[in-house]
Amino acid sequence: MKDHLIELAAEFLVRSRLEGGATSTPPNELVPETELDGYAVQAVVHEILQKAGYGRLIGHKIGCTTEVMQKFLNIDYPCAGEIFNTTVFEKTTVLPLSKFHRVGIESEIAARLKTDMMGTLGPYTIESAKDAVGALMGAIELVDDRYENYSDLSAPTLIADDFFNAGAVLGEENHHWRSLDLKTIVGTLFIDKQEHSRGVSADILGDPMEALAWLANHRAGLGKPLRNGDFVLLGSVTQTVFIEEAAFIEVELDGLSKASIELV
Repeated sequence: MKDHLIELAAEFLVRSRLEGGATSTPPNELVPETELDGYAVQAVVHEILQKAGYGRLIGHKIGCTTEVMQKFLNIDYPCAGEIFNTTVFEKTTVLPLSKFHRVGIESEIAARLKTDMMGTLGPYTIESAKDAVGALMGAIELVDDRYENYSDLSAPTLIADDFFNAGAVLGEENHHWRSLDLKTIVGTLFIDKQEHSRGVSADILGDPMEALAWLANHRAGLGKPLRNGDFVLLGSVTQTVFIEEAAFIEVELDGLSKASIELV
């Protein structure tokens, strides 16, 4: 994708975040043809949003790491985005529904890194990815369906727009996570105190650390490695739930922590 088209594609996608209104299907010349094109557009999207006051990029999300989400979006490979500090909350928060176009909630396991993941010793594995993790936590990913019809958009286009991300609520950090069986953590999503759905961590590429290894290798390959202090949303154990009216939502990841949000 030529540089001037990358710029125009990014400008097209940021309008819904900066000006309101839903994102329509881009004209053909502004549709990234490959995943790499999508990430190139994403980098420019970030530059524009930072200049507009979104703040620093402090976290990462991985989409489509579970079978339920791959079926839901009809995409059979992981996709990555980044998260701005102005959209991250600790433990709980209250936000208006009007802040979003159509807000969705996902139940996540999040990792806090204690070291850079430069990839200088070769590709990361489950075991070497673990060595970079200082803490794990339960988390909510906030996603926003800011599109006229997201099913009309290609995966590279969704990648370019941070794959629906609109922020995160991070639960309390567990620094003793190595005592846990990372394949058997159950995540439960509650709406107004009633259980809505649940899933298990093994659904995240077989092991949540496999998702972290994938992202670390991906970022190193782009020349933008994961850094000490970053957090990573490793994937949702439950299918996205879109919230249409005021509600209190809580997610609980057994052995880790809870996170909650009140949408008003």
